[in-house]
Amino acid sequence: MTATYLRFELLRTFRNGRFSIFSLIFPLVLYFVIAGPNKGETDFEGIGLSAPLYYMIGLASFGAMMATLSCGARIAGERSVGWNRQLRITPLSARAYLGAKVLTAYVMALLSIVLLYASGFVLGVRIPAGDWLQMTLLILLGLVPFAALGIVIGHLMTVDSIGPVMGGVTSLLALLGGTWFPITSGFMYDLARCLPSYWLVQASHVGVGGDGWGARGWIVIAVWAVVLSLLAARVYRRDTARV
Repeated sequence: MTATYLRFELLRTFRNGRFSIFSLIFPLVLYFVIAGPNKGETDFEGIGLSAPLYYMIGLASFGAMMATLSCGARIAGERSVGWNRQLRITPLSARAYLGAKVLTAYVMALLSIVLLYASGFVLGVRIPAGDWLQMTLLILLGLVPFAALGIVIGHLMTVDSIGPVMGGVTSLLALLGGTWFPITSGFMYDLARCLPSYWLVQASHVGVGGDGWGARGWIVIAVWAVVLSLLAARVYRRDTARV
């Protein structure tokens, strides 16, 4: 039952045109629009990186975050038509249901990352294979809080409000995470280092010779992951109790 539902969830997600546009195609278009005209820039903002490389690592995190949070939109849609109620009278457990949502989100996030890597390669980005791998693994770890956040939003929002909420949350976290420009000092820097989106972007900086996360990064990701996971479990139980 679990494997069957996971396969169904993956097929349904791939067939969703709106998801493909916003989670996969939009980051690619944005990348080529921003980085393409500046592909010859080798010292972007004076930080010693080329523009295609900087935006590739930033948008890889952004695209992965969008893909992961999208599980909330699918949950809200299912709640609106009563599909989740039907699933609850089947042998499918709550753990299997939520696990399928998270695994599907991760598959789509990984696809988004690979597509952006390929786009960066087209624009001349070249980094060692070991850095590609380490960067990808850290990004996937950094997505854990966002998978839980997607579940929380999906159980709190209606299908009419989920779009603006998801767009607003993703844009704000990307802005504070340093996706669009480096954040190096001031109040915004102090705030950003307390958010998982900042460390998600920092994970991608391994591809440019960074060291990944220090102790603070691991603590921030772990705390957000635990808090949001507990909150996700609570809103799911509350939603189930109302049915």
